[in-house]
Amino acid sequence: MLINKIYMFLNNFFNKRVNPIFFAILVLLSLNSNAQQPVDFVNPFIGTSNYGATFPGPIAPRGMASISPFNVAGPQNLPLEKDSRWLSNPYVHENTFLTGFSQVNLSGVGCPELGVLLLMPTTGEVETNHLKYGTTYSKEVAKAGYYTSTLDKYNIKAEFTTSKRVGVSKFTFPKGQSNILLNLGLGLTNEQGAMVKIVSSTEIEGMRSVGSFCYNSPEAAYPVYFVAKFSKPADNFGVWKKPTTYKGLEAQWMGYNGKTRLMDASKKMVAGDSIGTYFSYKFDKIETVEVKVGVSYVSIENARENLEKETSNKSFNDVYEESYTAWNNLLSRIKVEGGTKDDKTVFYTALYHTLIHPNTLNDYNGEYPEIKTGNIGKTKGTRYTVFSLWDTYRNLHQLMSLVYPQQQSNMIKSMLEMYDENGWLPKWELNSTETFTMVGDPASIVITDTYLKGIKDFDVEKAYEAMLKSADQIENNPLRPGLKDYIEKGYLTTENGGSVSTTEEYNAADYSIALLAKELGKKEDYKRFKNRSISYRKLFDKNLKLLRPKNKDGNWYEPFDPLAGANFTKNVGFIEGNAWQYAFMIPHDILGLKKLMGGNKGFTKQLQKVFDEDQFDMANEPDIAYPYLFNYVSGQEWRSQKLVKKLVKQYFKNTPDGIPGNDDTGTMSAWLVYSMMGIYPIAPGEPKYTITTPMFDKITIQLDTTYYKNNELIIERESNSNGNIQHILLNGKKHNSYFINHKELVEGKKIKIILK
Repeated sequence: MLINKIYMFLNNFFNKRVNPIFFAILVLLSLNSNAQQPVDFVNPFIGTSNYGATFPGPIAPRGMASISPFNVAGPQNLPLEKDSRWLSNPYVHENTFLTGFSQVNLSGVGCPELGVLLLMPTTGEVETNHLKYGTTYSKEVAKAGYYTSTLDKYNIKAEFTTSKRVGVSKFTFPKGQSNILLNLGLGLTNEQGAMVKIVSSTEIEGMRSVGSFCYNSPEAAYPVYFVAKFSKPADNFGVWKKPTTYKGLEAQWMGYNGKTRLMDASKKMVAGDSIGTYFSYKFDKIETVEVKVGVSYVSIENARENLEKETSNKSFNDVYEESYTAWNNLLSRIKVEGGTKDDKTVFYTALYHTLIHPNTLNDYNGEYPEIKTGNIGKTKGTRYTVFSLWDTYRNLHQLMSLVYPQQQSNMIKSMLEMYDENGWLPKWELNSTETFTMVGDPASIVITDTYLKGIKDFDVEKAYEAMLKSADQIENNPLRPGLKDYIEKGYLTTENGGSVSTTEEYNAADYSIALLAKELGKKEDYKRFKNRSISYRKLFDKNLKLLRPKNKDGNWYEPFDPLAGANFTKNVGFIEGNAWQYAFMIPHDILGLKKLMGGNKGFTKQLQKVFDEDQFDMANEPDIAYPYLFNYVSGQEWRSQKLVKKLVKQYFKNTPDGIPGNDDTGTMSAWLVYSMMGIYPIAPGEPKYTITTPMFDKITIQLDTTYYKNNELIIERESNSNGNIQHILLNGKKHNSYFINHKELVEGKKIKIILK
C-alpha cells in the first residue's frame, strides 16, 4: 500500500521536520505510474451506467457488508428511479439526487434486492422525509475499498470503507447542528418491515426484512440484522415512525394518523415499515464522526461480534488499509504488462467485479442461516452465497478454478451444504433463499468443471448423487420443470416456457453429468447422459438451420419468427434471446452441430450471419461464447481473433457505461478478463480453453500450488504489428491447435502467441 502510505505521510508533512531530499523522492514515487499496483487501476464507476448494475461504493473481497450511495429514489432521479420502473441497482451514475448510503447491496444483478440500512448525514433541524433531506452531491472519488463524495446541501464530506462484515463511514461536519439518520423504511428490496432500538448515545441495534428477489418466493423473506456504533456520543437522539394513513372510523380519533412521530431520547424497541433513528450533535467547529455498522443474517449478537472482531480499536484508515491490501493481494494473482492505462483499468476492474459474488454469508464465528431448514449452521471455512448460476456457469467459476481454486472449492462445498439442507443443488441462491430464477441445471456443470480441473477436495460422490437427483426425478423437481417430456421426447414442448433454450440447458447439464460419470468409472451413466445431451438435434429445422420449438404433438410451432425474443422481449421457445442467439449454444457438440448445418462451410456461413445481421447480443449470456466458435473451423480462426478484439474495444471501456449491460454478478467481467488474456473456457464442464490474441504483451497468472504443479503460468504476445496469430508455442514447442486442455495449460509454464 505504498501510494496510500505516501499520501498519509504527505498529509502530516507540514507537522514534522523532514529531509527535503527524502521528501522529493517520496513525491516522485507517488507520481510515478510504474509504482501503481493492480488495485490502483480499479475504477468502481465502470458499470454504474448502461444498466451495468454495479455500485461505486466499497466492499471487501467477497464481503457481506458493502456501502453504496443511494440515488435511485425521488422524482429528481427520473427516469431511472426505483419506484417508476424495473431497477435493480442502488446507484445510477447519471442520477443526481442522493438520499443515503445503503449498507448491504448486490452487484450486477437483474432484480431489486437488499439496498437497505441507509445512513444519511445532514445538518440543521432533523428532517425524516428522504425527499426533503436528500441532496445533490459532488467531488465523487471511488477506489477499491473506498468511496467519498461531498453532500452539496450540507457541505458534509462523506467517506466510506469496509471490512468483510462491517461498513465504516466517516462524516466530516461543519460547525453547527449535525445529524446522522438511519432510515430503515427506504430501500431497494421489495420487502418491508423493520425493528430498531437505541442502546445508548453511541449504539443502535435492529433488523430490516428483505427478500422477494425477482418477485419470487415472498414467503421466504428474511432478516438482515445490524449493530451501529458511533465514535462520538450524540447530544440528542431519538426514533421516528410513520404509520399507515387510515381512512376508517379510527382516523377520526388518531391525531397521529399518517404523520411521522419523533420519539426523543427513546430507548424502546420500535417496529414498523417507515421507521428510523437520528443522532444529533452540536459542534462548535468542524468535527468528524465515524460510524461502524456490523451486519449479520443470523442475529443482532452476531452482528455486534462481527463489528467487534473485525473493526474494534481500528480507525477508518486502518480498515481501509486492510481492505486495500486484501484487494491488491487477490488482484495481483494476475499481473499484466504492456497495454495502455485504460486497458489495465478495464482489465483490473473486471477482475475486481468477479471477486464480489459469490460472497460471504457466514459470520465471524462461522454461523450462517441454513437454506429452508430455519436452523443455524456453522462452518470452519466460508459459506458462500449469491449463486447466479445461469450466468456464472459459463465462465466465472472457470476463472475462479484457474486463479482462485481455494475459493472455488469452498463454493462447491457451499453448494453441497445447500443440497444437505434443501434437498437440491442451488439454481439461483441468494442469502440462503432459493429464488429458482432462470432455467436449466447449472450447478451440475460447475461441479463437473471444477472436479475435472483437479479441484477434488470435496465429496464428489455426494455431488454426483445430487446431480443425478436433479437429472432423473420427474415429480416435484424444482430444478428441471418439464423433465418428463424431456426424457420421453428429448425436448421440452411449447407447454413449457422457453422450451428450446431450456432443452439446450438440460443438454449442457447432461453432458457434464456424462463427463463426471466417465471420470468416476460409471460407464452406463456416461452412455445414458451422453445420449441425452444431444437431444437438441430433434429441434433442428434443416430448412432454417436453426432450432425451433415443437408442440406437444411433435409438430413445429407455427407461426415461427426466428427474430422474436431479441432485446429481452417475450417469445415462444426461448428465454432472454431468440433463435439466432441460441443457435450455437451447444458447445459440447459443435461437431454434431456442424454436420447439421452442412459442414464447415455451412457452419461458418450461419455463424457469421449472427454478427453480420446484428443478432449477436454482447449483453446476454446465451451467445457470449459465439465469437470464439470460428476456432472450430480450420482456416477461419482469424474471424474469432478479429471479433474478440473488436467486441472488447466496442463494449468494455473506462467509463461508467463501460460494461455492455448487466454484469450478472461478474459474468460479463469474466468474459473480458479471459478475452484480454487470450484464452476462453469454450465448453463449460469440459476442461479446455480456446486461444485467441492476448491484449497485453505479457500476462503472469500466479497458480495455487495446493492444486497445481507450477506456481505460475505466463502468456506472452510477440508481434511487430496488430496482425493475426501465426504460431502458438507451448514451452517453446509449436502447439498445433487453437485449443488447449486445462492440464496442459497449468503445467505448461509458458504459452507464447506469435502474431504475423
